[in-house]
Amino acid sequence: MYFYLIPFFPLLGVLLNGLIGIRYFPKKVVHSIAVGMIGLSFIFSVMNLIFLLGSGEAYYIQNLFTWVPPDFVRLADKSGVMFSIDLAFRYDALTAVMTLVVTGVGLLIHIYSIGYMSHDHSYARFFTYLNLFTFAMLILVLGANLAVMFIGWEGVGVCSYLLIGFWFEKDSAANAGKKAFITNRVGDFGFILGIGLLIYYLGTVDVTTINTYIKQGMLTQEMATIIALLLFVGATGKSAQIPLYTWLPDAMEGPTPVSALIHAATMVTAGVYMVARMNVLFTFSGTALTVVATVGALTAVYAASMGLVQNDIKRVLAYSTISQIGYMFIGLGVGAYAAGVFHLMTHAFFKSLLFLSAGSVIHALSGEQDMRNMGGLRKHIPSTFKVFFIGSMAIAGIPGLSGFFSKDEILASAFDSGQYGVWALGMTGAGMTAFYMFRLIFMTFYGKEKMDDHAKHHLHESPAVMIRPLQILAFLSIVGGFVGLPVILGGGNWFAKFLGPVTGHHDLHISHGTEALLMIASVAVGLTGILIAYIIYIRKEGAPAKLLSEKLQSIYKLIYNKYFIDEFYNGVFVEGCKKLGTLLGKFDMGIIDGIVNGAAYVTKIISLGSIGVDTHIVDGMVNSVGSINNRFSVFLRRLQTGFIYNYALAVVMGLFIIITLILIL
Repeated sequence: MYFYLIPFFPLLGVLLNGLIGIRYFPKKVVHSIAVGMIGLSFIFSVMNLIFLLGSGEAYYIQNLFTWVPPDFVRLADKSGVMFSIDLAFRYDALTAVMTLVVTGVGLLIHIYSIGYMSHDHSYARFFTYLNLFTFAMLILVLGANLAVMFIGWEGVGVCSYLLIGFWFEKDSAANAGKKAFITNRVGDFGFILGIGLLIYYLGTVDVTTINTYIKQGMLTQEMATIIALLLFVGATGKSAQIPLYTWLPDAMEGPTPVSALIHAATMVTAGVYMVARMNVLFTFSGTALTVVATVGALTAVYAASMGLVQNDIKRVLAYSTISQIGYMFIGLGVGAYAAGVFHLMTHAFFKSLLFLSAGSVIHALSGEQDMRNMGGLRKHIPSTFKVFFIGSMAIAGIPGLSGFFSKDEILASAFDSGQYGVWALGMTGAGMTAFYMFRLIFMTFYGKEKMDDHAKHHLHESPAVMIRPLQILAFLSIVGGFVGLPVILGGGNWFAKFLGPVTGHHDLHISHGTEALLMIASVAVGLTGILIAYIIYIRKEGAPAKLLSEKLQSIYKLIYNKYFIDEFYNGVFVEGCKKLGTLLGKFDMGIIDGIVNGAAYVTKIISLGSIGVDTHIVDGMVNSVGSINNRFSVFLRRLQTGFIYNYALAVVMGLFIIITLILIL
């Protein structure tokens, strides 16, 4: 198997376009390299899947080299192990699904970008970033241990900063990139702590070894819960769940292909993938699974409520992404890991379709994104309308489309698990999803035309290079769910069986009759949401919505302004950190620097006093002795005249004095 080559091709594309193409290659060569490299990764992903299906093996490991050499590490129980980290890749059923989604959907997004970004002056830089993003995501999903996974984990975080802030000339784009990067660092701190605790208690970061040790009882349930929750903190950052979801709506500042790549196939699915990969740890904890399901259910409804009133076409889809990721976590949290990953796959199809279709609408309207300035577009851009409609039906859970199968499996699993509150929230979110998606359809493609003259004059369908990927994604949004066709509908849920060796088998214990009723209820809720949207925005031309926004102005304002959570975070955390930094700066300057400067001042005073004592007293005494000696020597020197008669006179005088003293005494 050559699965280790799957991330190699995008990296090669990064090196070619990033080092050479950005200066010397024409656009055609740039996108040929970028698209070609992703195409090769997709081909190798398909080849490895075929090999895995025919091999009968559960997984394969490829060690490239030893990254961290063996060294002695003391564990929590006072024992010690030789700890090392290999740069190793793992290929199994879960990896196969993820590599196919990342490279397959990523390939279509790359092709679409040829048309969408054709007039951008940073063409080569854009495709370099896209290839780098894909490379990082592939490293994440192929990592055989948490350390290698973390390389990709941080890689997609860096790439999100580069791509969201791609048009960094705009302050809003630059700020959105920073917001995404910083918010993810908060989650990543928890992720790092979780990895550190696994090393401290188990002495390894290898996924297979961790699973074995947990099954052998080498980790207590309480510690497993702590570690799982810390890892989930990282997942809430990457996958934009409560409370670390605020970066994702602002990520709309990036080019539309970036939105499709981040929100459908790569970054936001990283947290879902990580929980599914670490399913043995989360299942052993139990409590952590309940937290995952609860957070997912709350996020699904909470984000959907904000999508109900947004007017920016991409922001509606952004909140939809947050909500749909919540459904994936519901599936994971009730133990239906395969169902969560199944929704991850179908979501990649219809959500990338919706984002790229929204990009086609924006492209047709010369950059307009406000749905209040659209209307009646279905006759002007019929191809875009058709695929957009298919994507909306898929996400709304219309029977026969991919979203129907994956969403209903999650809701049935939630009901089967006995977590009826989670199931009820999921049902509520399903109705809200259907409403806001068809609100988008009706405001954009139906009703009166509200475009200005400039947009109407330049109104046109997107070129074939943009439409063809949309048609392929529309096809996948229709048929993609049949790989998970449930038994009740005549299938065998092949997808869940395929993932079984990795995620474990999760069978429903409810009767087929109950399952059918749950399915009917889910469809009824979705159709009700569509019907309400039709009455409000087609039959009544939006009058009820306007009336409600006026009568319930405070509630409408609360939801429209995203519950003021951004303002709360900005006031408490951003401004709080700034004020804390200012306070610490003053403390540093006033106290720490004051102590240091005070010590220096005292030292200076003491040194000046020492200099004074040395100069005026010590040196004064020495100099005084020398001065006295000098003056005395001058006096003595005057006595030494060199004349004999002077010396004779001195002898006579001396004798005279001596004789006189003798006579007197």
